[in-house]
Parts: sequence; C-alpha cells; structure tokens
Amino acid sequence: MSDAKVIKHRPAASKAKSKKRSRDDESGSRKRRKPAAYEEDEEYLDLEAGVNKKIALVDNLLLADHIAKKIRRFGTELKPVELSQLDISPNSITDTTSFQKIRNLENLPEFLEQFTDPKKLGEAPKENGSPHTIIVTGAGLRAADLVRAVRKYQTKNNTIAKLFAKHIKLEESIQFLEKHRTGIAVGTPVRLFDLVDKSALKLDNLKRLVVDASHIDQKKRGIMDMKETMLPLARWLARPEFKERYADPENGLQLLFY
Repeated sequence: MSDAKVIKHRPAASKAKSKKRSRDDESGSRKRRKPAAYEEDEEYLDLEAGVNKKIALVDNLLLADHIAKKIRRFGTELKPVELSQLDISPNSITDTTSFQKIRNLENLPEFLEQFTDPKKLGEAPKENGSPHTIIVTGAGLRAADLVRAVRKYQTKNNTIAKLFAKHIKLEESIQFLEKHRTGIAVGTPVRLFDLVDKSALKLDNLKRLVVDASHIDQKKRGIMDMKETMLPLARWLARPEFKERYADPENGLQLLFY
C-alpha cells in the first residue's frame, strides 16, 4: 500500500514542476518582449492625419538612440566603423518636445518660427543657391506638399527651392540654384547630396536642417522606417561639414526633427 501511495504522488509532483517550468517560460518570454526605449506604437500612428505622434514626444537623447538603431537595422551590409560614422550625437539634435501642436503641413511654419527668428525665414542670402534652411523628406510628392506649406516665406528675392527627383532633372535643379536666391530649400536626401557634390547647392549660409520625421504614408511608414530613405538620410545628416558644425558655439547648425 505504501508503495502504491508513492507511485500515486509522483505524477502530481511532476505535474507541479511542469506548471512551474511553464510559468518560468512565460515569465522569460515576457522579459524578452520588453519594449525598447523608443518603439513605434500603433496608438501613436494617426493614419488619418498622416502623422507619427511619437516623434513629438521624444527628446534628443532618445531620438539619437532611435536613429542609431534604425541605421543598424538597415545597414547590415555596412562595416561597424561605417555604421558608427553615420551616428548622430544627442548634443547635435535640437530638443523640439516643447512644440505641442500636431506635426502636420499646416503647423510647419509655426514650428519653424518657434525655433528661429520668423523674420529671417522670409529672407534669402545674397549668394544664389545658398539657403539658410533645408527641409529633407523621403519622397518627391511629399516634398511638393512641403514646398506649398512654406510658400508664405517666398518673395521676389527669395524663391523656395524644389530639390527632388520627381519630374525634375538634376541639371534643371543645378540651373535653378545657379540663377536664384533661395532662403528655404526642400528636397530628398539623394538629390540634395548630389547637388552639394556638384557645388550647385551651397552650404555657407546654412543655419538649420529640418527632417520631415513625423509624416507617415498609408502603410504607416516614415522617412526613418524604410531602408531606401533611412540610409540616404543618415548619410546626408552625417556629412562632415554638418557634423563639425552641429555643436559649434560660434557657427552652429540646428538639426530639427519635425
């Protein structure tokens, strides 16, 4: 009888251990699913407005970390040293969390005016093709929308530059910059990069870079969510002439994420 009792209790003990292992596994699984410091949460993606509202809540420290993770996610073919060269220091990024309004097209001018002198936005340097502000976005159609959003600053001597590949040839952009004074330029990373390399887009008077970071398309993707836009953006922002000025107290360059 005693032997029978022992045999009877063994399955129960085994079952209890199994439940404990199951609880431990579930606990471990929960730990592995702990979200990162910055993560695209569905609740922040406003598809109707076309805006990722999380960008407005992220300070420069978290944003720099987010950029570094995106670079490593999409730059799997790059060497470690190449990846590190694309990183942006938190000190290089202007904290814009104080801007409380939704980051759509309508509020872009107000955003710009909060972080610079509004009067200067309507001015253009005397040198042709040498803007004080460059807004960078992921696609030509979006760039065209941004041009319309900042057209209030355009005057006879200050033309908004459209620097993207959608229906505009590279040579046409070069000719435009050679002939026009422009205070604000709007473009895509690759086109902007090419224009600088060809000495058509001049950076001597540049005061700020603005990244169209909050906008999302119908597939809920922003400029930092796709390899074909994130890596060119990272290369653009990491140009040596930009990096040496981001934290320069005398000739500083603002880096704003809208």
